[in-house]
Amino acid sequence: MPLHHAVLALLSAKPAHGYELKTSFDQAVGDQWGGLNIGHIYQILDRLARDGLIDSQRQPQQVKPDRVVHRLTPAGRAELDRWLAEPAVPARGYRDDFFLKVMAAVRSTDPAVLPAVLSRQRAHLLRQLHALAGARAATSTAVESLLITAAELHIRADLGVVDAAEKTLTSGPAAAGPDTAVTGPAAPAQTPPQTAAG
Repeated sequence: MPLHHAVLALLSAKPAHGYELKTSFDQAVGDQWGGLNIGHIYQILDRLARDGLIDSQRQPQQVKPDRVVHRLTPAGRAELDRWLAEPAVPARGYRDDFFLKVMAAVRSTDPAVLPAVLSRQRAHLLRQLHALAGARAATSTAVESLLITAAELHIRADLGVVDAAEKTLTSGPAAAGPDTAVTGPAAPAQTPPQTAAG
């Protein structure tokens, strides 16, 4: 659970309350992650406390409502160290809404559907690249800059997939029908052997 471990990482620096953790997370990774809802943070903190990974203590305040300060326990430190010692493994398979759209477009009886799907996807990805260029200009931390770089690399790879789909599926045998399997580049045409003149 990466977000749970991210909270443990923030608490490893110093004890903090919920809003402080939200601010620290937003400052650490910037807008590219999408931000954390404060309600979600409280859910994570409740889970970490139940698992014995953090200790939570209520601190009274004279004017404002009491606040709850959270700190890492030895078990929480051990769990954070375990997580950091493991490689980040992506989810099994490759699930993407774009591929479902391509599958549906290939099976459409209208030959204009697939080119339109690919064109819209390419335009969307190019807009994302443009937005990331603006975000990079406002980057304030090295981690945020790295996250933007990762996002750019992913988008450029996705653009390559769109190009490959356009090349593979809009011409050649794959375009002939929805049930045609794509197994790789077409083999070069063979020229029939000529009989030598006697």
